[in-house]
Amino acid sequence: MSEMSFDQMLEETFKTIHNGQIVEGNVIDVKADEIVLNIGYKADGILTKNEYTNDNSVDLRDVVKVGDTMEVKVLKVNDGDGQVLLTYKRLAAEKGNKRLEEAFNNKEVLKAEVTQVLGGGLSVVVDEARVFIPASLVSDTYEKDLNKYAGQEIEFVITEFNPRRRRIIGDRKQLLVAQKAEMQKALFERIQVGDVLDGVVKNVTDFGAFVDLGGADGLLHISEMSWGRVDNPKKIFSTGDKVTVLLKEINGNKIALSLKFEDQNPWLTAADKYAIGNIVTGRVARMTDFGAFVELEPGVDALLHVSQISHDHVDKPSDVLSIGQEIEAKVVDFNEADKKISLSMKALEQVQREEAPAYSDEEQF
Repeated sequence: MSEMSFDQMLEETFKTIHNGQIVEGNVIDVKADEIVLNIGYKADGILTKNEYTNDNSVDLRDVVKVGDTMEVKVLKVNDGDGQVLLTYKRLAAEKGNKRLEEAFNNKEVLKAEVTQVLGGGLSVVVDEARVFIPASLVSDTYEKDLNKYAGQEIEFVITEFNPRRRRIIGDRKQLLVAQKAEMQKALFERIQVGDVLDGVVKNVTDFGAFVDLGGADGLLHISEMSWGRVDNPKKIFSTGDKVTVLLKEINGNKIALSLKFEDQNPWLTAADKYAIGNIVTGRVARMTDFGAFVELEPGVDALLHVSQISHDHVDKPSDVLSIGQEIEAKVVDFNEADKKISLSMKALEQVQREEAPAYSDEEQF
């Protein structure tokens, strides 16, 4: 029997490996951008930073220590310098793809951190496997700026799995839609007309404000914002304002809200404050050719007919009055049923004349 050469004995001592094989190695050296592993082969294995992670900012000395055991995959048995080129991230990605395939088949909800904000959506990584979430599937509402999601941990489901074409698509939108549907159902089961609810202003328009009630939005119409007149809702409300509202009406999935609480109705005390003969002060709110409407308090307007403005002839109210002007007048008619009040400045002038002290000729001079 012939004796083996030293090289032959060396070959017998070490195991054989091949490209694509998964091996286990011990870390024998770590540099900032390279890891050296003993994989039980005649040559050491080299794991570069690019084959360890997709994060270029990582210093390998911070994440791997000498003596650590790692499972890696052989990329090249001989990289040209007699060393074995290894990969960690590709093996992890393969495992991650299997994880994502299982999640896709089981419709499992996954959670991962947003690692990158792209022009068309978000990128997340699950066990080194990338998932792309298109902008249209990030939220159930239009998102103008996706940068707010950077670094956030979000939930999603896999709706398309095709790793060969590098198409692994995530969907966050359907989870939000389903969640809101459940919240909406729960909300409608517990609310009824007349309830007082807390909400947050979601959007303000020229005709009203939409209030998030925690499951559904309700419309607070401009006509229901105050017992008085509101010209511009945007001067009163801003997005994010907290409000306490009255549930006025439910029509299907539409909710009408109000801030006109009945115990604050100014007409409850109007009969005493604006009884016929009372002298009142108000602000000219609007004018027509036949008279001026005077706001006595929010929700209570009175008519000052053009014929009741002065003892002198007045063609139209705007000749002597202006919007916003404060006037004093006498109540000459009060109709609680129709919520109508009539005023007279002329009658007040008459009262003032009658109450003025009379002076004799001697007293005047």
